[in-house]
Amino acid sequence: MASFCLDDTIVALSTPLGVGGIGIVRLSGPASREIALRLFRPSDRAARPLAPYRLTHGHIVDPATGRRVDEVLASYMASPRSYTRQDVVEINAHGGPVATRAILDLCLAAGARPALEGEFTLRAFLNGRLDLAQAEAVLDVIGARTEGSLRVAVDQLDGRLSERVRAVRQPLLEALAYLEASVDFPEDVPPRDIGPALTEAVEALGELLREADQGLVYREGVRTAIVGRPNVGKSSLLNALLRADRAIVTPIPGTTRDTLEETCNVQGIPLVLVDTAGITETDDLIERLGIARSERAVAQADLVLLVFDGSAAATDADRQVASRCVNKRSVVVVNKGDLPVVDDMAGLLPDAPHITVSALTGEGLAALETLLVETILGGARSHGAPPVASNPRHRDAFRRALESVREAQNALQTGVPADLQAIDLAETVQALGEVTGESASDALLETIFSQFCIGK
Repeated sequence: MASFCLDDTIVALSTPLGVGGIGIVRLSGPASREIALRLFRPSDRAARPLAPYRLTHGHIVDPATGRRVDEVLASYMASPRSYTRQDVVEINAHGGPVATRAILDLCLAAGARPALEGEFTLRAFLNGRLDLAQAEAVLDVIGARTEGSLRVAVDQLDGRLSERVRAVRQPLLEALAYLEASVDFPEDVPPRDIGPALTEAVEALGELLREADQGLVYREGVRTAIVGRPNVGKSSLLNALLRADRAIVTPIPGTTRDTLEETCNVQGIPLVLVDTAGITETDDLIERLGIARSERAVAQADLVLLVFDGSAAATDADRQVASRCVNKRSVVVVNKGDLPVVDDMAGLLPDAPHITVSALTGEGLAALETLLVETILGGARSHGAPPVASNPRHRDAFRRALESVREAQNALQTGVPADLQAIDLAETVQALGEVTGESASDALLETIFSQFCIGK
């Protein structure tokens, strides 16, 4: 992919492999329509073959034998009004793997070459149809796991992130141009105070970095371990949050002997819930293996739901479990709130938020979900627009940009020569350009687009 050739015509299956209602074979490049016309026969012979922006019914025919391969709908999007800003043809065939494979092979025999991973979207980027942040959002839209993560991805695809980044980058570009000109032509360039531009950039980048931290939550989810001693209702809580009977629940302590993972949607945030075996002292070998896995789940978790039985007094086993969560971000869940509360567990993990629920009746679950979101987002509930950034690469770019612009700000305040100020400012501009693609290297582009499926 490093050569980034745009002059040839590529083809790929753009729908998942396997049996389905529709399978789409997509061509992009200067010979797309010519190749399709060799294979496509419209059912209405009086119709203009492959007229732009119309679906045409017909058949794909093997030109070597005259044999009909499949009944299809074909569409032609003329350059530049297409996804890649090249001529694009999409052949909507039946979704069987044999039919789509046969059409794909005919396109290859007619002169197309197989597309590489993400090459359609790469061409959209290289031809100016999308910037790099928007191109990456295509992958995030496909992989969204909740409506919250989808909303973040769609906003990024619409250009919200790019607008914010360019609003920060443009004044810094102007400041950098001033510094470089003042070094090269010190007598011809009038003095200019770039301090306000640097201050505004520090504030804007700090906000972008905070939003990126929140956005990652929507994109990647939060690994959440449900822990406690046996029979406090961990599996019941899992089922209640999932709104499904996923884990086996019995009155017998120690029913759960292994970890069980399920993803649930909590107000738009994907929570990867890990139900664990009850942590207690035991001589049972299988239980001990389950407890060891529970301890690993706690160690690997981003968040711990520490579950206690509020209808009974705290036990040594409860205190032992709590001691293992002291250094973890935790929420204390006092379960069995439908029974008389004997102990509110206020002394166990007092620095963590506490809430009483009933996994059996559902009482308190809505409040628990709200508390989880507030804990995950650091208390910053987003009732308006979602965060504009959700990609680890973007967060790293914002971090580097913020560090370098602060260095430039410090250099300005301490009277460091303009050429040294320019070095720090150039690093800031470079980092921000990596987000939208203005300063992306071929190696970076290859890394990003290799994560796409071949047909996208």
